[in-house]
Amino acid sequence: MPPTLASLVHHSALKLRVRAGEERLATPVRWAHASELADPVPYMEGGELLLITALKLDAEDPEAMRRYVRRLGQAGVVGLGFAVGVHYETIPDALVNAAEEEGMPLLEVPRRTPFLAISKAVSAAISAEQYQAVTAGFAAQRELTKHALSDGPAGLLTALAGQVGGWAALYDATGAVAAAAPDWAARRAARLTPEVRRLHARTPPASLVVGGDPDRVELHTLGTSRRPRAALAVGTEAPLGTAERYAVHSAIALLTLTTERSRSLHEAEQRVGAAVLRMLLAGEPEHARTVAGSLYGDLLDAPYRLILVEAATAARAHADGRTVPHGAPPPRPRTGAPYGAALVRLGEPPAGPLAALAEHVEAAAARAGEAVLAVPDGERLVLLTTDGGAAADACVGYAAALDRARAAEQALAGGTDEPVMGLSAPAGPIAAATAYRQAEQALSVARRRGRALVEHEEVATGSVVQLLADDAVRAFADGLLRALHEHDATGRGDLVASLRAWLSRHGQWDAAAAELGVHRHTLRYRMRRVEEILGRSLDDPDVRMELWLALKATTGTE
Repeated sequence: MPPTLASLVHHSALKLRVRAGEERLATPVRWAHASELADPVPYMEGGELLLITALKLDAEDPEAMRRYVRRLGQAGVVGLGFAVGVHYETIPDALVNAAEEEGMPLLEVPRRTPFLAISKAVSAAISAEQYQAVTAGFAAQRELTKHALSDGPAGLLTALAGQVGGWAALYDATGAVAAAAPDWAARRAARLTPEVRRLHARTPPASLVVGGDPDRVELHTLGTSRRPRAALAVGTEAPLGTAERYAVHSAIALLTLTTERSRSLHEAEQRVGAAVLRMLLAGEPEHARTVAGSLYGDLLDAPYRLILVEAATAARAHADGRTVPHGAPPPRPRTGAPYGAALVRLGEPPAGPLAALAEHVEAAAARAGEAVLAVPDGERLVLLTTDGGAAADACVGYAAALDRARAAEQALAGGTDEPVMGLSAPAGPIAAATAYRQAEQALSVARRRGRALVEHEEVATGSVVQLLADDAVRAFADGLLRALHEHDATGRGDLVASLRAWLSRHGQWDAAAAELGVHRHTLRYRMRRVEEILGRSLDDPDVRMELWLALKATTGTE
């Protein structure tokens, strides 16, 4: 406790006597300062006990004393100490009355008590309080360290909540609550996820205070990297005191060490994961299982999904046929090598949208207690997740949210760099290369359709016509059919509709003519005109195929 006016009054050596403002004696005193200036306010900071002898004051003038005391109160002075027996034998009534009117504590200082003694008493009390706070802080640090070593972050949070008399919570890189103490605090902490995500966007170390009902919450980032990997929340009813502040800073240091250690372990696990994936793609599942051990062994014991992820800029470059700079996937391996065997190369950790997706998926897997393999591959990210597990569901949910945002025009068309994903069918260790090929095919379709995620089942069970939904294909179709459309526009016959009917009836003249409501000789004449205008023979199956696909590609755009 800091010194108060009451503690000074009760100090046996000072012999102070209360003359006014007794109801405010519990006010803390930041310092004791002697001044004989008629207006000492410019030199006050607030929280002082002002000691005077009224050398330059007209202490017997009621109006002057009211102005004097009122100005001191407005400046934050917490009390007046008046030395009697120096210039006045007693405290003038004008000053006593002014102090009572303002509620300003007024202490009578006997002649034998020097102002220096009061200043020393305040200084000693402040020093004692600081020493006590530092001692309590060191004790809290030892206690927190003990719990961190024995019980991990959850135990540290429990100890911290007890130290501050409130609650504490730990957030992961996505802003989700990873642990909280006491248990009821998890719900309170979850309401702060938007603030935590905003804090993660700032350059660490960063912190902010969220005030409101029913508590005051401090949020702090954890970690030393440019992108925070965790955050700490501490909720209390009142602002933290010195001892509580020491405890919070100790918790931040310990959790940062834990976070950095976890990051190093994560990078080592990622290297193991890359080796496991290389072996799977090379057709060596048994070696992969041996290397995976208990780290990824459970993932290989059940059907899994392989997911290929690209940022939208890289996806658009692939879709347009442009060369992607540094990090682009290498060409397909030589004939005879397993598909994908040469593809996976562990590089720098993913950044931007790929990093955000990786953190989201890994956090979902951690909460569910399941393994997930995430390997950066140049400008791609390769994910291996349990089929039907939390990590796979997190990918699907993440993609659905992106598609909804695009549909609501919350993302600018062509300007966003959000992930594009291809998801394989369920597979086992011996079919990793097939799963990679399926994921790449699904990714290619996702690029062309402008979707965040496409599953291979959609590609395998859907119609090939869906693959024609591409600007380049439509441009080809328009060019191929343009002469026929120009002919029909003159009103000299319906060649496009006739061609569509004839092709859809597999060249059967009577059936196609009946559908059009014309004589079969009329239809034969129209097909000869098509050949003449296009300069191509309808007897060629390749020509018929190209014309049919062109008609399908332009359906709904005419």
